[in-house]
Amino acid sequence: MAHTSNVQLAGLLDTRDPRAVIEEIRRIFCYHYPKTRFKKIKSSYGLIKKLFEGRFPGFRSCNTEYHNLTHTLDATLACARLLDGYNLHHPPFSAHLAECLLLAGLLHDTGYIQESWDTEGTGAKYTSNHVERSVGFLDSHASDFGASAQDAALVAKIIRCTGLSIKVDSLRFDNEQEREAGCILGTADLLGQMSDRTYLEKLLFLYYEFKEANVPGFNTEFDLIRKTLDFYEIAKARMNEAFRGVHVYAQYHFKTRFAADAPLYLEAIERHMDYLRKIVADDTTNFRHKLKRGSWIKLHFGRREDESGTARVH
Repeated sequence: MAHTSNVQLAGLLDTRDPRAVIEEIRRIFCYHYPKTRFKKIKSSYGLIKKLFEGRFPGFRSCNTEYHNLTHTLDATLACARLLDGYNLHHPPFSAHLAECLLLAGLLHDTGYIQESWDTEGTGAKYTSNHVERSVGFLDSHASDFGASAQDAALVAKIIRCTGLSIKVDSLRFDNEQEREAGCILGTADLLGQMSDRTYLEKLLFLYYEFKEANVPGFNTEFDLIRKTLDFYEIAKARMNEAFRGVHVYAQYHFKTRFAADAPLYLEAIERHMDYLRKIVADDTTNFRHKLKRGSWIKLHFGRREDESGTARVH
């Protein structure tokens, strides 16, 4: 893909600031819906923040460093941007469906959070069944999020679209807009994580999550780095086929709201992949030394070394 814009995704918003991200989601939502309808999303975000921080009764704090609150907000922001692009070119989602979509974004990785009694390992051990655990969390706490039984059933179907093995066409949505909402979240989950400016560095965290979950095929950190190129091809096919190419809605959003007529998410991901190809091709030095944000890795993995006593940075 040729890079067609002088605007870069990372320059639009500091996604490291949760308050800035939720405010941007609110701003986008209010292009189409009364600001009073955002109250449920804002209160739901407050509960999700408490959950990830270990302040939600019955649960530990988030201890997966790839699938963390930042990723949840990245995915939910991507949902809002795709929703905006959809609404700009189609009869818009109802406020209710938009609420359900954003709620699904906030809830989609809650399955990684351990219950208070579960003190063995980290939430990474639930990698293979985290989607159904997320649905289970929703079912148990729907009333906390102001969701009726009918709402929860719809949100659950949208969440299930984030499962990489799920066949979206097998899910029984009531109408095409609801199915489109599922495609939007499935796409947003991929775009949000792979476009993150520290995505390549965070792959090291993902490796240790996979290792704890006994995901086959990743014996070393470099295995994951190398196979990420293959995963991107799988992700592109999934976005274009199973998710019906809804990623184009992001470009409609960026064109209208930022005068940037370019697929900024895909451009950011392609830059990562271009650099990853260089890393894989160059065997002269350890790949970690070629990651641009090595100090970021040292800070985070150094902290983990202090906590565990296990050296992981060389």
